[in-house]
Amino acid sequence: MNHENAYVGRGGITKENISFYAVNGFLIAPGLLTTDEIVALKKETAAIFRGERGYVEGMVDVNKDETDNDVLKKYVAIHFPHKLSEQIHAFLFHQKIVDVLTEIVSPNIKCMQSMLFVKGPGKAGQSWHQDEYYIPTRDKSLVGAWIAIDDATVENGCLWIIPGRPGHMIQRVKNNSDEYADVDTADVSAYSDQMIPVEVKSGSVVFFNGYTLHSSLRNKTTDCFRTALVNHYMSAESMLPWDQDGKLEPTEDLRDIILVAGEDPYAWKGTVDANKPYLRPEVLKIKTDL
Repeated sequence: MNHENAYVGRGGITKENISFYAVNGFLIAPGLLTTDEIVALKKETAAIFRGERGYVEGMVDVNKDETDNDVLKKYVAIHFPHKLSEQIHAFLFHQKIVDVLTEIVSPNIKCMQSMLFVKGPGKAGQSWHQDEYYIPTRDKSLVGAWIAIDDATVENGCLWIIPGRPGHMIQRVKNNSDEYADVDTADVSAYSDQMIPVEVKSGSVVFFNGYTLHSSLRNKTTDCFRTALVNHYMSAESMLPWDQDGKLEPTEDLRDIILVAGEDPYAWKGTVDANKPYLRPEVLKIKTDL
């Protein structure tokens, strides 16, 4: 497979990029964010985990002598940081990201989730999964925008992707690898020769479809973080039957969303503030009996 069209150039997304995404389910935009934007995100990440943007259950007290790295090593990730930080909230609307989304998804785009991963030295990765398994859309439009705050390498636990957009959810089985924090994993045994690492520099953005299989391995370095801000978007035309893995009441259309482009056909429903920021646990057991 020719991966040349996987890369979005400085001139913006092309027809070839759009065609590549339609088939392979991912795109890579090197250097989409500026150095100043990344510096700001790093400072904001430290402030969030120091509790300076509000307390989140599970946060530990910070000694004034602790460095930012000392603090970050205590955590894995925080979900919905945009509800704590005006700066993270603003990044949901980043024009260069939205410009890609409106070409590969729809002119009308809404966001329903943000996640800020810090993944310090030694921390486990995420097992193989499809985001739509957790965040169901009615039109298969879910897309993650994975912003590399640090360089992401094989050594510190970069993304791995299996190119393609399966038309169904892959069976999940027990996870027996200590590379992953999850108790289960998508059964990717049929794709073992198709897995590719996505090593990117700080400031790059990786876009991947909700049906595209992806994972990340353990951070095997002793001194490097693999910090990333991941925002999830979908077409505004589709309703969102998402109960946050059972945390919320069942719904045909969760309205805890933010419109980032175009028009919202369901604006008449209004919006709600249902999801609350929470810390990601070290071991994940979501939607599984395993």
